[in-house]
Amino acid sequence: MWKRNPRFTEPFLEISISHISEFRIMKFEDAKKQFIATWGELGINWGINRAMGHIHALLLISPDPLTAEEIMAELKISRGNANMNLRALMDWGLAYRGSKPGDRKDYFTAEKNFWNVFRKTLEKRKTKELNPMLDMIRDISQIEISDRQSEEFKNVIYELDMISSAADKALDKLIQSESNFFLNTFVKVMR
Repeated sequence: MWKRNPRFTEPFLEISISHISEFRIMKFEDAKKQFIATWGELGINWGINRAMGHIHALLLISPDPLTAEEIMAELKISRGNANMNLRALMDWGLAYRGSKPGDRKDYFTAEKNFWNVFRKTLEKRKTKELNPMLDMIRDISQIEISDRQSEEFKNVIYELDMISSAADKALDKLIQSESNFFLNTFVKVMR
């Protein structure tokens, strides 16, 4: 079933074509439910709540804009939960509100360019987590050294400042970069 790929010097396995039929073809509704559930769980790691992740996933895979009512019905969530999380998604730049001529309802779509999703998520996380730490480091970095403990404290803060400032600059470049630049650089580094 598994065999070594002769093109690579490192151990690498590839699936034999004769065994592909063993994989189960998933029904769309099952795959959709699994994607929405998993995206919600992953969202927790990105700094958003599970319901916000579920809504984002549903909007991502929807070929047409959805109303809040459609989102509520599909995900079985309350109006308040839907509206609060749709506002948050729009604040993050991950969802957009629009309208249709002759219809008073709001329609929602997701940002579907995954490079933009990545950049906007990174930017929000940087603002919420790294920037406050940099501010704190700047506030406490100028202390007088009076003993070994204060000297050690100053050394730790200096090292933390060096790493945090480098991360800040790198993240700023990443957030401002185009996907082609980043992907080409990443491929070069991985070679």
